[in-house]
Parts: sequence; C-alpha cells; structure tokens
Amino acid sequence: MVASEGTMRETSARATAGGGEFAARAESSAVRVHRALRAEIIEGVLAPGASLTETEQAARLGVSRTPVREALARLVADGLVTERGPRTLVVSSIDADDVIALFTLRRALDEQSARVAAEHADAAQRSTLRALAARFAAVDPAALAAADDDGRHGYYALVAEFDAAVDDATAHSPYLAAATAGARVHLARVRRLARDDDERLAASAREHAAIADAIADGDAERAAHATHLHLHHALTSILSHLGQTRTNATKETP
Repeated sequence: MVASEGTMRETSARATAGGGEFAARAESSAVRVHRALRAEIIEGVLAPGASLTETEQAARLGVSRTPVREALARLVADGLVTERGPRTLVVSSIDADDVIALFTLRRALDEQSARVAAEHADAAQRSTLRALAARFAAVDPAALAAADDDGRHGYYALVAEFDAAVDDATAHSPYLAAATAGARVHLARVRRLARDDDERLAASAREHAAIADAIADGDAERAAHATHLHLHHALTSILSHLGQTRTNATKETP
C-alpha cells in the first residue's frame, strides 16, 4: 500500500517532533552532567589530576556516554578539564602560576566592576550594598569555625549575594559581566584553599564591607582601591596555603 502525501507529511512531522524532543532530552542531560561535574571539580571532590573517562562518569552519574562527552567538552572549554594525551582527560591543576594569572585578571575585572558599580548604581542598589556592608561587618569569626561548617557556607552565600549586587549595578556593561562570570568559576576552586582559614575569612569579610560601603557611597576610586587591597590580601593568603600544601606533600612522600 502506498501512503498518501498527507500521511507521509504527518509521519515526517511526528519524526521531526520526536527528534526535537530527543535532542532536548540529550541537551538537558548534558547540562545536568556539566553542572554536576563542575560542582565536584570546584568543591574538590574531583581533585586536580583526577582522570575523567566517559564510561566511568556515565556509569557513576547514571546517564549514557553522549551527554558525558558533551559535558566534558564544555569543561575543557571552561578550563576546568585538560586533555592529557589521546582520549585522556584530567581535572586541571592549580599551581602558583595559575593563581597569579587568575588574580591578574581579577584585578582588571573586579576593580573596574567596583568603579562602574559605584558610578552607576541606583538608589535601591546602593541600599542593598549598604545592607550587605553591615552584614559583612557583623560576620562572627567564631561562627565561621562552627563544627558543622554552616558558618563558612553562610559566609560564601553572603559573598555570592555581594557578587550578585555588583552584577546588578553593572548590568548595563554585559561584556564586563560575562568576563567576570567566567573568572568566578576558577575563583570558586581557588577559594577552597583558604576555606579553613577562619582568620583570613573574617578579614575578607571586613574587606568586602569596605568595598560595599564605597560603592554605596558612589566613590569609584575608593571602591577600586578597596578591591585592590582585598585581592592583594587574598592572593597572599592563597599562595601561602599552596606553599604549605606542597611542603606537607613533600614531607609525606617516602
């Protein structure tokens, strides 16, 4: 029996719709896998140098190899995964040179973001930043060291609110916002190196308070200078922790 032209069109339409639905499911799976692997890399669950194979990750995450392959390609583009030989992918390393390069970029981006935010924030945005400054100033060092780690998670949530407020105040500069977002992915990994240093986190809170106050006051140069000081102290602390980690690793090596 020969199908009518109308029937063939209907069959073609169903196939096209089905293919689109399949593509959407595959894309959704790839996004979920990318998000999960990125979070594990940032949190250190997947340590620098850890091997990432499609088969192993697909089995672990309960998906097919296709979304894993797509997610790994995105992680390579993010700079979180590195190709090491044919068909071999590993979590990117973090060394002193990487951190220094990242902070060189951060100085350019964050100092400019602070200036732009101070110059262009509206009244509501300034009020939000003023409130954030007060919350940073009230950070309790003892709470940061809470056994359940809630203090540190709360601190980083506060930093995320601050970042979002600055982004809101610089929303008219989409290229600056996009570049800053890319740098923050790597910053989140680096921040883990100082996460257990509660004295440094308390000092960082005071530095964030100074930045937020300057932006709220509309003082662009003070905001940029406060940002510069914060980045200087953060870099010094992280490089110190990297040095301690290397020293301990050397001592533990037989």
